Amino acid sequence: MYIGIISDTHCWFDDRLKEFLGPVDEIWHAGDFGSEENLLQIAAFKPLQGVYGNCDGTQVRTRVPYTRLFECGGKKVLMMHIGGYPGRYDYRALRLIDAHRPDIFVCGHSHILRVINDRKRDMLVINPGAAGIQGFHQVRTAIRVHIDAGKIYGMEVGEWPRTACMPDSDKEIN
Repeated sequence: MYIGIISDTHCWFDDRLKEFLGPVDEIWHAGDFGSEENLLQIAAFKPLQGVYGNCDGTQVRTRVPYTRLFECGGKKVLMMHIGGYPGRYDYRALRLIDAHRPDIFVCGHSHILRVINDRKRDMLVINPGAAGIQGFHQVRTAIRVHIDAGKIYGMEVGEWPRTACMPDSDKEIN
């Protein structure tokens, strides 16, 4: 399966992101959709596995859970918004990681892209950074990856400036 991984869109799902995610089979969103409309737009674009983030309101929280545990391509996946990384996991994330022993842990929140192999737990930690334009980050990021028959391969990172293009124009606004 070909997966697109995003987080922290904060009401932003533009043509650049759609083009990058166009070839994927499914999108995983690690929280902070920003609005129910944005969640529904992403879900209409591709099948969606998502969790809510700390900035998501009641409308988003009624549509997606706080955490998600599922299987993909022979790998167990745990997803939540605030997670951390090896040596600096959020305590709630660490409890779930130790209880469920996932092969892949996906989180967001930091707006910093990180892909780290947690050797102690034999787990790949993926934070796709922020795909939206709201926040302190300077570069918008997203990930595409293949997960098939227990193998993870072909990871690609999409990067764009944290600017917005005006509709029907190439002119960027900050």
